[in-house]
Amino acid sequence: MASSSAGSKSSNRNSPVPSTSSATSVDTNTAPPSAPAPEKTDDSSKLRTFVSILRKPETFISIGKSDQDVGRMLEVLRFWFTKDLCNWDINDEAPRITPNQTPSPEEDPKSTQKPVRVSFLTEQTSHHPPVSAFFVDCPDRGITARGFDQLSAKFTGTSIRVTPGNHNLGIFINLKNHDNEEYQLTHPAAHLGGFLRGSLSISVADTCYITCKKTRLKAILNYLEEGWLGRSQNRVQGVIYRYDPDKDKITRIKDVPEKDVLARLEGCWQEKVTYQMANSNEPPQSLIDLTPLFPVPKSVPPENEQLPNESRKFWWKVTDAINNKRYGDATKAKQDIEERQREKAAARQAENTEWKPRFFTGTTTPLGKPELSEEGKTALRGMEEGNYKLEENADTAA
Repeated sequence: MASSSAGSKSSNRNSPVPSTSSATSVDTNTAPPSAPAPEKTDDSSKLRTFVSILRKPETFISIGKSDQDVGRMLEVLRFWFTKDLCNWDINDEAPRITPNQTPSPEEDPKSTQKPVRVSFLTEQTSHHPPVSAFFVDCPDRGITARGFDQLSAKFTGTSIRVTPGNHNLGIFINLKNHDNEEYQLTHPAAHLGGFLRGSLSISVADTCYITCKKTRLKAILNYLEEGWLGRSQNRVQGVIYRYDPDKDKITRIKDVPEKDVLARLEGCWQEKVTYQMANSNEPPQSLIDLTPLFPVPKSVPPENEQLPNESRKFWWKVTDAINNKRYGDATKAKQDIEERQREKAAARQAENTEWKPRFFTGTTTPLGKPELSEEGKTALRGMEEGNYKLEENADTAA
């Protein structure tokens, strides 16, 4: 179900079931109520890292600090790059972005800000195709984010190309305190390679977009191809410009009219990204330095309050076998879950019973924006109050 983060302190419940189940669940790892931040991971885990939703929540709760529309777009971009680093027991340490100005010491919130709570609710709403809905809420700052998590993978011969699925139209962020500005952040494609070398790695060579119709601002991010000798890897270039939401058809940075450009970005999406305002003589300013950042500990419900179909319980046989390198046992445990799903799906079909998610109103939506059900709203309110107790599901997918 949900997750909450206070300061951001976050406790996190995800829907785990590998089917159209409405289960609530905490992340797919077996972990104590306050899970420690994992050590820096190797390349084999980077694909999951790259497509994650919320890894550094302090950058999420800092969206909207700026009084300038370009500053808020840059704050959204800062979150975009740090999302790849789930959860949280931290204070709001990300300063507001005021283009062409350096934050003054008195703006540093470390000693003045009290913890802020972020709640995260996710549920697998469909099994065929596999789709999960998510909703992130920070009432203290008037910030929400939502979307559908769905991936499509295709083997290309030497690598696997991972793209957003048809129902994954990106992350939608709303800022209540700024006339409900909405930002749509689309996902680039990623390539998982290194199979022939026996060392998995991820690379990105694609373009993604961040748009806000209300402020008429658009950002184009171009992830560059892996370089040969003498060329840097994991590079990203970007531009922020004014656009007409009804007429804009620009998809490439080089096609943006120079008169419309407000800022340019450049850097390494795994290390440091800088930005420079258009027509500015000031040197590039740091947007985010990723090198010292690590995932922050998340808070989760105590094990005795987790439901049978929450991720840590639902998948524990699979994760335990993987952690102990018993891959055959992991495969068998996963197959058992999938077989139970097929049996229940067949029973529902025979009874002409339609599956309905628990925390969201539908399995998918045409605009890519999931809506919370009444039970979903109640679950979020409970997490924001530190109450994680839920009634068991009347029906589960497995």
